[in-house]
Amino acid sequence: MNPPRPDRPMPPMATDNPPLSARAAATRARILDAALAEFAAHGLAGARVDEIAARAGANKRMLYAYFGAKEDLWLAVLEAAYAAKRAEEEALDVSHLPPAEAMARLVAFNLRYTARHPEFVALLNQENIHRAAYLRRSADVPALYSPLTQRLREVLARGAEAGLFRGDADPLQLYLSIVALGHFTVANMHTLSTIFGTDLGSEAALDAREAHVVAMVLGFLRP
Repeated sequence: MNPPRPDRPMPPMATDNPPLSARAAATRARILDAALAEFAAHGLAGARVDEIAARAGANKRMLYAYFGAKEDLWLAVLEAAYAAKRAEEEALDVSHLPPAEAMARLVAFNLRYTARHPEFVALLNQENIHRAAYLRRSADVPALYSPLTQRLREVLARGAEAGLFRGDADPLQLYLSIVALGHFTVANMHTLSTIFGTDLGSEAALDAREAHVVAMVLGFLRP
């Protein structure tokens, strides 16, 4: 699939721009928030720059000045969404917890974060439709995952040393499984709730799902 054409071509932005004023930074943040809502609701192709500007209380000239074309704004929103999740994940600080509790905390966090942020799921689904054509341009997002995989390695190593975890668990494969166990349920919540006649988005359903996925991961890690 070819990436959609931007609403308006813009010249390359300078890389040595001075820091934004507080007012400009606030405007830029409002544009990002508005773009997140618009992109999550309509995708890259369906989102309208006019609507994003209106939501942000800004104008298109300011939007283009801060971000460039619509596809550049899309990438900025993706990067901000990934960074927000990583920041919350880092704040968990599981290094002081026993290995099993630390792993359970990481597993539960991924499920709960996804459930709290359906817009994140929508963005990822859209970017996968585009085969990561925009994410591929980012140097920031891949770098966010190095500390995460290192954290998993540390928890796995502590668990293996204590005789609680198997010693051959691959951190990347484990992370993919942890994310999948939560992401699939949230991404398909409406269809699955309809099929099974139960509200999978209720707190009771999320509690049950959390207990299940934690037990699955810890069961897999058992030596």
